[in-house]
Amino acid sequence: MRRLLLTAVPALALVGALLAGPAAQAASSASGVTIYNSIPTPLPGNLVSQPFEAQQVSEFGDKVTFAGTARLLKDVTITMSSWACQTGSWVLGTCASTPGATSLVPITVKLYTNDANAFSGTSFAAVTQTVAVPYRPSASANCTGTDAGKWYDAASATCFSGKAANVTIDFSALNVTLPNTVIYGISYNTSNYGPTPYGPLPCSSTPQGCFYDSLNVGVSASATTGTDVDPDGAFLNSATASVYCDGGTAGTFRNDHSPACWTGYVPSVRFGAANPPASKDACKRDGWKQLTDDNGKPFKNQGACESYLKDKNDKDHGGQNQDDRGDHGGQNSGDNGHDK
Repeated sequence: MRRLLLTAVPALALVGALLAGPAAQAASSASGVTIYNSIPTPLPGNLVSQPFEAQQVSEFGDKVTFAGTARLLKDVTITMSSWACQTGSWVLGTCASTPGATSLVPITVKLYTNDANAFSGTSFAAVTQTVAVPYRPSASANCTGTDAGKWYDAASATCFSGKAANVTIDFSALNVTLPNTVIYGISYNTSNYGPTPYGPLPCSSTPQGCFYDSLNVGVSASATTGTDVDPDGAFLNSATASVYCDGGTAGTFRNDHSPACWTGYVPSVRFGAANPPASKDACKRDGWKQLTDDNGKPFKNQGACESYLKDKNDKDHGGQNQDDRGDHGGQNSGDNGHDK
């Protein structure tokens, strides 16, 4: 079985990698129609997770097929598992963090071409965004015995070593139209791994260590929307061959396929996309139900779909089109006044 972390196994983890995309900014909220999702709802206090620093990992991802027809990528949301403490150490049971405290971490998501036979490593889009990731909460008196030093999640009455948190990477500025199947990779730098490791810094010699060395990528049981193409594999780049389930070539981002090894474990991510109409006809015959505006917001009815397209055409052409002046853009849900 895959050596992943849940709440107590020693593991240090992840942070950012700078490749392409917007400059540093706060994490945005997820948007668009969900075309792939493996993030559990509600999000538990923590998830099993893939460490970066502790397992010499520089990139982690998967090959997925998207559901529905929306393909204009808006964003990618990732569940991170933070084991970092502001002071003290989760290993020693002395973790202390101010509620709501976060650390800024650059995280990169790269999208790779789905090659028919072998993975070529060709990336067609990448975004690096600096996001705020929370510290794990302080050690709780409610957690005793083998749970001593963990934080207490009142919602589930459970003690956890790490803290699950979603961060969203914004792809909207790139106007990426997705193919039906892609390979994606998540990366960020730690002290010794990632595209550009940070190396020794003052935080390295503190009891709590550097934040990014105690950060992991969350892993869930399965996809609820879309398809995990290889349920027995995941894409991984580790400097150590024994970290791969198949024990094969190290130091390259590739599919780590091994029956039962990755079964029941997929990176916890969501892809959100938009599906704007190309014409008024696309809004008819309930077509509006599968469409969105450019921001990925679904339409309430056929009238809203046609009104959006009319406004967009007016803007693009600098004025109102004569043929559109009679459209019923303001009608409410349930309107039966449009063509079926």
